[in-house]
Amino acid sequence: MRKLFIANRGEIAVRIARTAKEMGIATVVGVSEADVDSLAAHSADEHVVLGPAPALASYLNQDAVVAAALETGCDAVHPGYGFLSEKADFARKVAAAGLIWVGPSAEAIETMGNKAQAREAARRAGVPILKGTDGQLDPSANAVEAAREIGYPLVVKASAGGGGRGIRFIHDESELLPTIEMARGEAAAVFGDPAVYLERFVESARHVEVQVLGDGTRFVHLGDRDCSMQRRSQKMIEEAPAPELPDAVRETIRESSVELARQCGYTGAGTVEFLYDPVREEAAFIEMNTRIQVEHPVTEQITGVDLVREQLLIAYEGSMSLSQEQVTFNGHAIECRINAEDPDRNFFPSPGLIQHLRWPHGPGIRVDSGVEEGSTVTPYYDSMLAKLIVHAPDRASAVAGILEALEGTEISGVKTTIPLHSRLLSRPEFARVSHHSKFIETAPDLLETP
Repeated sequence: MRKLFIANRGEIAVRIARTAKEMGIATVVGVSEADVDSLAAHSADEHVVLGPAPALASYLNQDAVVAAALETGCDAVHPGYGFLSEKADFARKVAAAGLIWVGPSAEAIETMGNKAQAREAARRAGVPILKGTDGQLDPSANAVEAAREIGYPLVVKASAGGGGRGIRFIHDESELLPTIEMARGEAAAVFGDPAVYLERFVESARHVEVQVLGDGTRFVHLGDRDCSMQRRSQKMIEEAPAPELPDAVRETIRESSVELARQCGYTGAGTVEFLYDPVREEAAFIEMNTRIQVEHPVTEQITGVDLVREQLLIAYEGSMSLSQEQVTFNGHAIECRINAEDPDRNFFPSPGLIQHLRWPHGPGIRVDSGVEEGSTVTPYYDSMLAKLIVHAPDRASAVAGILEALEGTEISGVKTTIPLHSRLLSRPEFARVSHHSKFIETAPDLLETP
């Protein structure tokens, strides 16, 4: 691999470029017309314009991305996260063009992209799953009988869904059939596939996940993370390792995640996500993300493993650099996703010019940023500006450290979620790990400025 095309933008494009350069690999980043003067464009050795600002005309234009990679003499493509990273047809186009695809096979992406198929693959691998229908719900099946067998409350999920989309809750039998039909219609409109399945709903669940790596021959885990502090299924704060997990649960999700990767012949970085029920002390499979995650830095901080480097090694050498025995864990890390939004105005987007920017510095502090002073935050894309990460010897020290780091961060010109992060991290529920994935929605006082 001599020259890498980065098919993404923002902080992940900057992050990929940094590691590629450290490995002696030249970089090209594809940008939209709105991002020509972005930090990502400046971070790569070259940048090329893919198209106009709308993502459909640029970052999601598969033919334009492949053509740009070929025209700039690249021999590999890294999709980052989001955009085209979990598109099996794009992975095939990259390979068909004679380029190295930095990621798992198109077949693995397809299997895990279909939630019903992924659930069945997890079951075969011994990954704990929630009680639910076996595969997709047959339109001719007796849904009432199936739902009674599972028990209420339950959820109906789009088989092709993901990222918190394509999910509807059902509290009792009177809601069942109308909700299933509505979910099928939505799934067909949004995902192009009307298939759905039913699953038991866990109230007040935590969201935990396991980082895995595979090179087709060896498969390892790099520990677990907790991503329970969310708003409308969008993660806000992540930490590693997942706190207050029983040893048996931790061991089960780690080992079964590795087995799932092994059964898929997985190549690259992936994340197996679980719901954890603290009342029953049980974890159950949600989905597998076949890409690098936004929250990967907390895993890197506690293991010392550069996940992007491993992705690149697996893609062009066919093997990762470490075995399970070489993976060690040190301390605790917490990450805050800093978005250009106003949490006190229903998270209204806050585009504009960043007039002043100062990041904190000090031991254990890491900033993965997609902006710099003078950057323009446009309304076209995800509003995340950067990720602030703190690594410390233990969880309490990490919480204290990231609160201090948030206090030392200065951003003017746009509103940010920093004040909300400080409020969330200061809550007693976070300290005692009694928060859950719906915590923000159930604590409205969080969204009121003290």
